[in-house]
Parts: sequence; C-alpha cells; structure tokens
Amino acid sequence: MDKLKIKKTLIVTLLFIFSLGNATAQQSAQIKLGYKNVELLEKEGFLFKDLNKNGKIDGYEDWRLPVEDRISDLIQRMTLEEKIGFMLISTTRLAGDFSFEQGAPKAEISKGFNEKDLVQEMNMFTRKPLPYPMMMAAGTTKGITELHLRHLILRANTSTKIMAEWSNNLQELCENSRLGIPAIVASNPRNHITVDASIGLSQGTTVFSKWPGELGLAAMRDLPLTREFAEIARQEWAAVGLRKGYQYMADLATEPRWQRNEGTFGEDADLAADMIREVVLGFQGEKLGLGSVALTTKHFPGGGPQVAGHDPHFVWGQDQHYPGNMFEYHLKPFQAAIDAGTSSIMPYYAKPIGTEYEEVAFAYNKAIIKDLLRDKMGFQGIVNSDTGPIEMMPWGVEELSIHQRYQRALESGVDLFSGTADPTLLLETVKNGLVSEARIDESIARLLKEKFLLGLFEDPFVDVAAAEKIVGNADFQAKGDLAMRKSIVLLRNDNQTLPMAPKTKVYFESYYDNGRTDNPITVIQPTANHWALDFVGSKEEADLVILWLTPTFTSLFNSTDQPLSLKLSDCKIDVNHVNSITSTKPTVVLINYTSPWIIEEIYNENVKTVLATFGTSSDAILDIMTGKFSPTGKMPLTTPLSTQAVLENQSDVPGHLKPSGYALFKFGEGLSFD
Repeated sequence: MDKLKIKKTLIVTLLFIFSLGNATAQQSAQIKLGYKNVELLEKEGFLFKDLNKNGKIDGYEDWRLPVEDRISDLIQRMTLEEKIGFMLISTTRLAGDFSFEQGAPKAEISKGFNEKDLVQEMNMFTRKPLPYPMMMAAGTTKGITELHLRHLILRANTSTKIMAEWSNNLQELCENSRLGIPAIVASNPRNHITVDASIGLSQGTTVFSKWPGELGLAAMRDLPLTREFAEIARQEWAAVGLRKGYQYMADLATEPRWQRNEGTFGEDADLAADMIREVVLGFQGEKLGLGSVALTTKHFPGGGPQVAGHDPHFVWGQDQHYPGNMFEYHLKPFQAAIDAGTSSIMPYYAKPIGTEYEEVAFAYNKAIIKDLLRDKMGFQGIVNSDTGPIEMMPWGVEELSIHQRYQRALESGVDLFSGTADPTLLLETVKNGLVSEARIDESIARLLKEKFLLGLFEDPFVDVAAAEKIVGNADFQAKGDLAMRKSIVLLRNDNQTLPMAPKTKVYFESYYDNGRTDNPITVIQPTANHWALDFVGSKEEADLVILWLTPTFTSLFNSTDQPLSLKLSDCKIDVNHVNSITSTKPTVVLINYTSPWIIEEIYNENVKTVLATFGTSSDAILDIMTGKFSPTGKMPLTTPLSTQAVLENQSDVPGHLKPSGYALFKFGEGLSFD
C-alpha cells in the first residue's frame, strides 16, 4: 500500500452509482478529497484520507462503503468522552467576536479563534442564579481538542472572506484530532430583512443576498420563487462552510401577541406547510448531499399558541394551550417538513397545559417526541433541543437534578443538546448509570449520518475565492429584489391614489424607533430617481406623503412579564405625529408587519391608502407605488380590529377562522392595479 502526501486539495469528478437492490449509494469513481495535513492512502486505484493517522484505511475512511457501515465502524472507535462532546452544540466565537458577553470591548472580528471560555452564572432569561455555572462557549482549540465538540453555532456577522477562512481553520483543527472527525457549523437565518435581529433569532442584514422576512416570503404566494430563494441561500451558506441551518420556523402565527411571529410563514397551516416544504427541498435537495445545507425545523409541536403571547424563554411564558382544540392543525407544517426530509427537528421550551399530554416541557415529553413525532409522524432524523432547556428552562421538571434532566430528555428522544459547551454533567449522567452507552450510540448514529451524507468526512473545506464570488452576487440579489416587490401587499386604495402620477411632489418618511438614534424619522430622498417623481424634504412642500411605519415590540430577550400590547402607541409609534400628517396631507400609509399590529389609533377617514410590508426596500416600495411593479402580495396573517378582539382570541385558532368581527385586514387580502 503506497502512501501519497499531496499538498493541494485533490479535485476529481464525483460519480455515484446505485447498486440494484441496494438503497445506499455505492461509488465507483474517485471522489473529491479536501484535506490539509493528513496523508492519502491508495488502495485498488483509489485514494482515501487517513483521518486517524494509523497508516491504513479503516471502515469510516472508506467512502465506497455504505454510510451505515461507516457509522458503525466509527462509533466503535470513539471513546465515551468523544461521543458525549459530539452530542453538544454551542456557540463558537471568532477572534474579536464577543457574542453573549456583556460589557465586552469592541473589536474587529478576524479569521482566528476566540480561545476564551464564556461561563455564565446567571440565567440570562430568568435573571436568577443558575444551579450550575453554564459554559455558553468554549475556547475554540480547547473545545475541539479537549471537549470533543463538533457541532457549533456561528453567531458572528462578518465578511465572506473571514467566515470562509475561519471555517477552513476550524476544519484543519478538527482534521488534526485523534479521529479527524470534521465539525458542522450551524447558523440562524442570514438572508432576511428583519426587525428583531437578536442572537438566537436571526442575523438580520448580512453579506448574504437580502430577501423579505419569512412573513414576506409567505405574502408572495410564489412557491417556485420560494424554492429558488432556498437554493440561492444554500449556495451562499455552503460556500462559507455553513452546512446546518437553525431554520425555519414551522410555528403558526395564531396568537397575535406572540413575539416570534416575525419568523413564521404566517397563520395558515396549509400555506406554512407549502413554504416549509419548499425551503427544506431548496436547502437540502431531495436528499442530503455534498451541496446541501441540513435544516433544523422548529419549534415542535408548534410554538404559536402561547398563553397571552408570552414566550417560553421566560418563566412567565412557559405555558402553551389549545383553547380552540386545534393541536393537530399546528402539526401540518411539521409533517410537511418530515415528508420533505428535514434533517433535524427542534422541540420548544413550552409545556402543554389542558391537553392529553403531560405538562412538562417538550424536550422532556416522551409522548410528544417519541410517540407523536417519531412513531406517529414518522420522523427518523435528529432531535435537537433548543438552547438551554437542561440548565435554564426546565419547565415542569424543575425539581429534577441536572443529571436527571439529561436522563429524562434522552429517554424522551433528544439527540443533540444546544446551549452548553461543557460535556461534564452529561458525561457523569452516563458514567453514573442513569443512561446507557447504547442509548448514546443511537444519537451518535443519527448525528454521524448527517455528516457523512453532507460529505464532510471527504471534504469539509471551502474555496475562499469562490465564496467571495458566490455570496451576495448581483444575480442572486436581483432575485431577492423581485421577492421584495412581490411581498408588498396593497390593502386599501380607496381614492385610486396609486399608482402615483409622474412629477408628483413626494415627501417620503420612514418612522422607525430602533432605540439606536434620538430621532426615529428618516426622510428618504433617493439620489438616483428612477420614478419621475419630485422628492421633497418636508410634508409642507408635498402633493403626497408616503409614511412608512415600523412598529416594534421590545426585543424578545428584553421582555418582562407585563401584558403584551399590539397598539401602535405601545409599539414605539407616535400616533399624534401620524394623525397630524394624515389630517393635513393626502397620505399613503405603509406598515411593516412583524406582528399583526392594531392600527385603530390611526386608521380613520383620512387614511385612504394602506400597504403592508414585511421587510423590504424603499426602492421596492416606490416601484409598487408608481406602477413599475403591480402589487400581487397577499396577507399571510390577519390584522385584529381592536385590542378587545385580541384579548378574546383563542391562541391556537388562526385569524381567518376566528369569529366575525375579529379582523380589520383578513388573511389572504391584497389588491392589485388591474
């Protein structure tokens, strides 16, 4: 057997040949091998990576073998410590990246590693001391080499080049480990224009192509463009080494006060199911493969019907209920994700109340995970806990020790624990006999399968120069720009104010109190005027005012236990300012919907023209308003008529099925110029 030491990545054609009667892919031609320091071994005319550096080709290194055989071989070689580290997914930080670190100095993010452990003693959500200090992030080298971490979450918002170079550095570190097991790096959404871009929800505006928020994608009612979005995003993510997405939310926006409605595809289960199917197939393909990004669909069995809209990140929001008896309705999008092959599913923190199920958080709920999700709905992939149910949000099992919580979650079916980077307590759980190593091996097999199918064992490295050409390129952004236009909904056009006539004198004001400036008002005066309009600097000069309102809740992670209100005056909008404009000038009112806002304070006889946006650009708005692009969007959720309607609503019932008198703007509503 000859050993070959090759400095550059070996690039050859990949060819899959399926053997008759064998569902597992068998490969008969050399495949691409990407590596930095390991040697290549030759056998029967093929080359293989010597990942464990023992001078021979072992089963898990032989890419010709069925995936199941490779998994079985590798599990036998892993120590218990390596297995336990493999079952954690936690934040990873680049040099200069201080995610989750309060009061940290500002620094420039680079491609190097952050070697500092981040340990918290306070629960960031309950604001009370933790029962055990929690390592939110490990120093990178220590995490890979000592703690055996191989599932990581990237929070940093930085350049394409830095992400790609850092990814290669990380995979080289993994390659140098005892078994050479590669890492998989996950992220929350990175392609959407969002309002609440908090860590753990969405990255907000990034170097990736920019698209409407998830509600906006649903408002398009264009499934082929939705699939195209996911295929484009997949290429961008894979180019920088992101191969796992903590996305998308299959939850339904049935409780208007829930603070995470922005990340859903709306209130209708059938529309959400269609959207989830397209994004799963777009990111993953028909099956996981070399170019795929594996998705984690969340939050099973549907996080929408929260009591009074409070979120279960917090003690006061831990209860989820179904007063309209529509539990099954919320499962539809998850079934669509399962049928499309989603790689992973994440249960939420909440505990169900008033149902047939035990009142414990879903990560501890065997009837939900094993009996419903796996046995009834047929899901065979990875069950990935949300961040911190063991340490921070153990709703319904607070009396259990940390070891007992791990035991209970594993018995219920969790495979991958998100939040902590410290395997100590999970390792003790197994060593103390609370969980068998055979049960651990079940989870390891599922986790390894994802990595093998993604081709990470063969080539985890990325081409930095190619990534810089792929991410956010003009062709991709042109599709995103189209989606922005298709997402805008025309709700009222009573005096046929739109489309605007050429030469109209327009005052375009954006009102958005983001908490970062003293003045929430921005006057939009495009430097390149593509619309034959006369943009003026004050409402007094204008023939027509465009008033674009962006109401906002307090950011989710700054929530309190106070009642949630959707009234504009409670959501950082100066209604007196709005009414002073609409009462003196013809005004087109645009409202950016991240929640189904109650607009009764401004919606009066002076407001004749209303549009809904869901994360878009001023150029897209002007294209709609001048008729360069005819509006086609449809509302993905129902806008309540009043606060009283919200207080009386049933949290699990979508707006279009709520009683007459609930809606101001209905689900599916949307006008055109035709």
